[in-house]
Amino acid sequence: MRAALAVLIAAGALSCAQLAPTSRPAPIVERTTRPASPPRVIVETSPSQSAPEVSVFPLAPQPNVESDIAPQAASPEEPRVQRPPIATSDAVALILPLDVPAYTRAAEAVRAGFLAAAERAGAQAKVVVIAHKEDGVLGAFEQARARGVRVAVGPLLRDDLKTLAIADPEIPWTVALNQLDDRSAMPPAVYSFALTIDSDARVLARLAQFEGARSIDVISGDTPLMKRFAAAFAGEWTAGGGRAPADLRFDPASDSLTQLRRNLVRASPDAVLLAVDGNQAALVKSFVGSIRAYASGLLFDRPDPAVIRDLNDVRVVDLPWIVTPDAPQLAEYPRRDFANAPLDRLYALGLDAFRISQSFAPDPPTRFVQDGATGHVELNAAHVFVREGQPAVYRDGRLVPLDAAPH
Repeated sequence: MRAALAVLIAAGALSCAQLAPTSRPAPIVERTTRPASPPRVIVETSPSQSAPEVSVFPLAPQPNVESDIAPQAASPEEPRVQRPPIATSDAVALILPLDVPAYTRAAEAVRAGFLAAAERAGAQAKVVVIAHKEDGVLGAFEQARARGVRVAVGPLLRDDLKTLAIADPEIPWTVALNQLDDRSAMPPAVYSFALTIDSDARVLARLAQFEGARSIDVISGDTPLMKRFAAAFAGEWTAGGGRAPADLRFDPASDSLTQLRRNLVRASPDAVLLAVDGNQAALVKSFVGSIRAYASGLLFDRPDPAVIRDLNDVRVVDLPWIVTPDAPQLAEYPRRDFANAPLDRLYALGLDAFRISQSFAPDPPTRFVQDGATGHVELNAAHVFVREGQPAVYRDGRLVPLDAAPH
C-alpha cells in the first residue's frame, strides 16, 4: 500500500469542483487525424540502462508528492518545434516499472485498468506493455520508438520522468503518468496526466468559499505530502480573496489536541482543513467539534466503520471511481478487488489513461474533455491533462456525493 499511495498521488490537476459525475457534457476529443484500427497485447521487458537513482513515490508515512503545477507553456519566441518520429504502427506502448519490486503492485494496478479499458473498447490487441527495471526507463522508450508506436503511456515514476527529461531522447508522443516537481520544461513530445493532492487542495478551497466559509484554519501534519497539501490549499484560498489561514500543527499527544481545541475556540474559524491522513483526520475531527471540516480523499485508505463514524460530515475530494462506483459512465468497466484504496485509484488512472491515449491518432488532440474514473479531465495549453475530482461527504457511515447529501 505504501508504494501505491504515492504513485497514486502523482501529479495532474483539478480546476473546479464537479458535483455530479453525470452533470458534465459528453467526452469531446478533437484530433488532427483520424484514429486507425488495433493489433495484440505484448508484454516485454526492456534492457537495463544506466539512469539516475530512483527514489520516487515514497509512500506513507513520508510520501514524496509530485507537483501538479504544469510546466510553463513555451513562449512564441521559443516554440516547441521538435516532433517525434513518424509512427509506423497503430500500437500504443504502456511503459511501467513492473520489474521494480517496490512499485510492482502499483504498476500492475495501472496496467490492469489500462487493459480493461482497452478490452472494453475492442482495442486490447494494439497495446504493447513494456516492463522496465529501476534503471531501464530509457531502454523501454527506445523499444517503443523502435516499434514505431503512435503513442507511449508512461513513465509512472517521477524520477523516471526526470531521467527522460534530462536525456531528452527521440521518443513517440508520450502521456506521462506523473509530472516534474518544479517548473522545468518537459520534452516537447511529452504530455502529462496524473493524480495529485495539490488538485484536491484547490478544489476544496473553492468549495469552502462556495459554501460560505470566510475564515479557515489549516491543521497539518509534518510529512512533505501534508505540508504540500496545506500550502496548495492556502495559495488557492488567498487567491480567491480569503485571508491567510492559520497553520496549526497536528500532534497526536492528548495535551496538544486539547490545546488545539482551545485555539480553535479562541479563533472561531468557519471551517478547518485537515491536512492529515484518514485515521488522524478522525482523531482531529473529534476535537474540532461542529466546525465544518475538509480533507483530501487521496490521504485516506478504506476507513473501518469506527473511523468512518468519527469522520461524519467531513467533506473530501476523491475519484468518481471511489465516490460513485455505479455512475453510468463507469458501469461498463470491470471492478477489481484490490487490497486498498490507493490501488483502486491507480486502476482508475489506468482506465482514463487508455482513453486519453486514444486521442493521439496519431497526433495529439487540440482539445480534450472527458468525464472518467478519475474525474473531469481537460487538456490545457501546457500539455497537461488537468483532472478535477469529485466532492463527497462522510454521512451515516458512508462516503456519498456531496450534492446527494442532506444539508
